[in-house]
Amino acid sequence: MPDLQFLLLQIRDKDDSIRLQEVGCFARALGCDTEAIVPFDLLSGFPTAALLKDFDAVLIGGSGNYSAAGESGWLDRTLDGLRKLVEHRMPTFASCWGFQAIARAMGGVCINDPPRAELGTLKFKLTEAARLDPLFGDLPSPFLGLAGHEDHVVELPPEAVLLASSQLVRHQAFKIADAPIYCTQFHPELDLKTFLERVREYPQYVERIAGMTIDTFAERCRDTPSTRLLLQRFANLVARER
Repeated sequence: MPDLQFLLLQIRDKDDSIRLQEVGCFARALGCDTEAIVPFDLLSGFPTAALLKDFDAVLIGGSGNYSAAGESGWLDRTLDGLRKLVEHRMPTFASCWGFQAIARAMGGVCINDPPRAELGTLKFKLTEAARLDPLFGDLPSPFLGLAGHEDHVVELPPEAVLLASSQLVRHQAFKIADAPIYCTQFHPELDLKTFLERVREYPQYVERIAGMTIDTFAERCRDTPSTRLLLQRFANLVARER
């Protein structure tokens, strides 16, 4: 793995055990040490331009208790900061909540949409644009990914290039045109073990979305090693453009 430094923007309560787990998940998927990933709490502010200059790329993950479709002061501040990231073409990989937030920040539309909620191992189909992409081009179509969301991006921003869709939700991955900025509704940073750890931390989602016990749900999930390669390819792309 190239010698890169990553800033991980997190949206989690201070007592949320997934804060630390998330760092380890990204490190394993990127193939780097956890020391190469520095977490930053978005609930307390947004990183300054001076701080961002110390890092090669930004990572954004999911959120246990916060919605990108809501309204709040910290969210307005975050969306403003994300717009600046995109304007400066800062290399960024955003999954789940990060996917929704960047879409909204850049003019897309994100809504709370329980009828289109998804949870578990899902099947995604590549778009024609994805087949030519340095990250997505080598994935099979369809491919499998691990996901869990109730918010839904119903409209992509103007600069977005759609890369993947599921049967239920059309907008599952996009990149910003002519920029090293990738966003996925699914979680390439997770393997089956860490995905189930996370689901057990938020069991209400299994009951509400899947309508089954956690043990039955776990038996129906599969690992998705091909999607974790997206983060390694992202790191290689950042290293080449550094």
